[in-house]
Amino acid sequence: FKMCPGRVICKVLCSGEKEVDLAVQSAKAAFKIWSQMSGMERSRVLLEAARIIREQREEIATLETINNGKSIFEARVDIDISWQCLEYYAGLAGSLAGEHIQLPGGSFGYTRREPLGVCVGIGAWNYPFQIACWKSAPALACGNAMVFKPSPFTPVSVVRLAEIFTEAGVPKGLFNVVQGGVATGQFLCHHPDVAKISFTGSVPTGIKIMEMAAKGIKPITLELGGKSPLIIFSDCALENAVNGALMANFLTQGEVCCNGTRVFVERKILDVFTKEVVKRTQKIKVGDPLLEDTRMGALINRPHLDRVQGFIKQAKEQGAQVLCGGDLYVPDDLKLKNGYYMRPCVLGNCTDDMTCVKEEIFGPVMSILPFDTEEEVVERANNTKFGLAGGVFTRDIQKAHRVVAALKAGMCFINNYNISPVELPFGGYKASGFGRENGRAAIEYYSQLKTVCVEMGDVESVF
Repeated sequence: FKMCPGRVICKVLCSGEKEVDLAVQSAKAAFKIWSQMSGMERSRVLLEAARIIREQREEIATLETINNGKSIFEARVDIDISWQCLEYYAGLAGSLAGEHIQLPGGSFGYTRREPLGVCVGIGAWNYPFQIACWKSAPALACGNAMVFKPSPFTPVSVVRLAEIFTEAGVPKGLFNVVQGGVATGQFLCHHPDVAKISFTGSVPTGIKIMEMAAKGIKPITLELGGKSPLIIFSDCALENAVNGALMANFLTQGEVCCNGTRVFVERKILDVFTKEVVKRTQKIKVGDPLLEDTRMGALINRPHLDRVQGFIKQAKEQGAQVLCGGDLYVPDDLKLKNGYYMRPCVLGNCTDDMTCVKEEIFGPVMSILPFDTEEEVVERANNTKFGLAGGVFTRDIQKAHRVVAALKAGMCFINNYNISPVELPFGGYKASGFGRENGRAAIEYYSQLKTVCVEMGDVESVF
């Protein structure tokens, strides 16, 4: 493998209506076999897929780095989370069950937890392999089939996942991959044999998918954008809070939907916190993501890099101060000269009405805002259309729980940030979407309940 930033690494054909229909019909046929298998049988296949991913961790991580541009250090973490996700749902597959309810006169009822059918997964380009595992693992554990469409910017690694599932023993066609952009996604959403849609991406696209799904009354899971608050109280452990702020802003070049990009800092420690954050940010090594000591790779493409740069330019025009970074980075290595690199940016002198504070930038840009009281910062933190995540750093555990209880966000962190264990549900409030990935909660979104009522006596007619 070689890194060739700014150059084409492969070409894939977009799937048209015919190809989408073939994929769905193939998945539909596989579903008939898979859904009749026991949970334990499905569990063994998922465990084998997890084993293959774990065994091929380095190869898949390298593929993902080339696919996306993130550092190999981070890509390895993504792959670890991916096989852990498959293991987790393999563990749940054999325990999926309904319940028995005793009724009067010896009659009874029971519920069955049944799969939905062919589910569609539509992934984003920031965590291509991981998102595909987050969607497919609970779907397959519940007995469904899946047709997955990765982002056209990162089409490669999900194909490897499809191969791994086949190697692990899933029925042919159970996990199909189609490639393409908007049109391919539309064919998937409108297909009459698709039972459910799970989408990760932007709010505008999420709205369109919701509209398309409504026409077929299809259940959906939407994991959309965010502009999450990270609240730093003066009684925090400063070094820990600084580490949290870096984790909340600069993972995957800042291209993370739940990033805590609005960093509210209690005024008492504003100067010392800002100074330390700037110092640490300036030390982040940007460059070839395949090198072991690189901590920030390249942004996804030129239009996105230009968009992030436009946000920084506008922030300066609106009065924000660039405390460090924000400029393009040109590596010394000539083979990297066309890469989409920039230095991580910290903005000071920010106010709540600035565009950089209100809109999702989806790049390595941190905005620092001072606050004075708990009541004030909670109100300001919630003053957004988004509600994906939120974080609090404080030594006062009562205050921590009090603040996260008041935050209107689906995923909250106390004295850490951007930790996503597969055991815990992940998803947002408000415009950040609905439904949940991960944890037992995801089972609810990839299965449906059937109620059966059994009469043990004679039917009493009112007629």
